[in-house]
Amino acid sequence: MKKNGNKRMVQDYHYINSGTVKNSYSLLLISDLIDMVESKKVFTKLDLWWGYNNVRIKKGDEWKVAFITPMGSYKPMVMVFRLTNFPVTFQVMMNNILRELINTGEVISFIDNVLVGTDMEEGHDEVIEEMLKIMEENNLYVKLEKCV
Repeated sequence: MKKNGNKRMVQDYHYINSGTVKNSYSLLLISDLIDMVESKKVFTKLDLWWGYNNVRIKKGDEWKVAFITPMGSYKPMVMVFRLTNFPVTFQVMMNNILRELINTGEVISFIDNVLVGTDMEEGHDEVIEEMLKIMEENNLYVKLEKCV
């Protein structure tokens, strides 16, 4: 169950994960991310809607994560939660999409969470607008009730 009471579908990918070559790209430590924005004064935290379901599975590989239910069999078109390389794959995607803003030092991304931090209120909204435009162009949307 999710925190909001909705059900979460869970599949056991133990078998496929055991034969998967692990991605060597490592996620940054939270402490390193905090160090990047410790001098900032104004913050906005955004949480992606369906963050984990925004990475398309390579065409032809859908069969690898197929599953059967009483209502039939399904081949997901997008990566699913609990696959070995999924968090890193998603992080690489987010880093590529937000690269220009990340390089300014005003945006950091950790999986499906994005933090905008600026030195002053002036210009903060412009950074958020630019980030939201980039995210919309990439079919990524925020969950407003989880944004601060």
